[in-house]
Amino acid sequence: MGAGHDTVAAELVRRARERGGDGQVVDVLALLPYGLGRALRHFYRGAMRHFPWVYAVLYRLFLRPGPGRRPSGTPLARLAGGRLRELAERTGADVVVPVFHLGSQLTGHLRARGLLPVPSVVLVVDFAVHRQWLHPGNDHYLCLSEDGAREVRESTGVSAGTCGPVVAPEFFADAPGAADWRGLFDRLGPGRPAVVLSAGAWGVGSHLHTTVRLLTDHGFLPVVLCGDNERLRRPLSGTPGVIALGWVTDMPGLLHAARALVDNAAGQTAVQALAAGLPVVGHRPIPGHGADGVRRMAALGVSDVAEDDTALLGALRRLTAPGPARRERVAAGRALFTDDALTRVTRLAGTARPRR
Repeated sequence: MGAGHDTVAAELVRRARERGGDGQVVDVLALLPYGLGRALRHFYRGAMRHFPWVYAVLYRLFLRPGPGRRPSGTPLARLAGGRLRELAERTGADVVVPVFHLGSQLTGHLRARGLLPVPSVVLVVDFAVHRQWLHPGNDHYLCLSEDGAREVRESTGVSAGTCGPVVAPEFFADAPGAADWRGLFDRLGPGRPAVVLSAGAWGVGSHLHTTVRLLTDHGFLPVVLCGDNERLRRPLSGTPGVIALGWVTDMPGLLHAARALVDNAAGQTAVQALAAGLPVVGHRPIPGHGADGVRRMAALGVSDVAEDDTALLGALRRLTAPGPARRERVAAGRALFTDDALTRVTRLAGTARPRR
């Protein structure tokens, strides 16, 4: 769903190979039979782009944290069980690491029934741990915050700890491409602080055109990440004082060159910005896990939440200008990157007992 989960999985594999091990990225939706995974992805993308209220209802029914019984994703996930078991056996896997909640339901189901002999260590990539991440059959959980880990322990009784977000090393050092981006910003918006607006891989957002006009009218240079949504990018690309981008291959350079990120999902782009030392402001979040994640991220003190236009302009003026407010926010964001996720995964996998 989107590109964030894929990015995390690919970085874990890169780290494993760098250290002499190996890894394989598997799309759990591709393991579902009858084309169910493809249909589910198309439905979710269509709902987020055109009918976000539909996803908001589904989130309340299936995913929102809280007490009481609600439908589970396990019946759907278990349809992929045979293929995952065969894959784990064929590759000789030592551990399975779900980075998507449907994968967590699948491994939890298999481990609880003794059908998956290798341990499952779930890496929760969201700041808000919704209920579909949770399954008591999994061996361990790693979360982005201690609050999230405590929720997992209280809900499932499973061991849960914390680790830093999984971000490629290029985001931590000044990227070579940053100079080219700064040159572009100076040509198209001289004297205007460049503010990146993230709409995710699918170009999803609420009232993006309104936010873009607000920023241009108040002295900022909006740089809009439209992903693969050409219907969003085309009209914005003709707007004076706006940079509308499709799929960006040099995200480290872009984030190092900009002055702030306006985010609506608390996803992978947000944590990449924190790694790059870019202040993050949550504004008009997508419904469901996006809204919950934006609030949780701000509660950790690593970002701001702007509830309206006035708050957004105030936050951006404060955080794009040199000074203590910007320095403190950058330092708080980078402090999230503590323990390495892959190191924690391998240690935890070594403590798990075989189940057959």
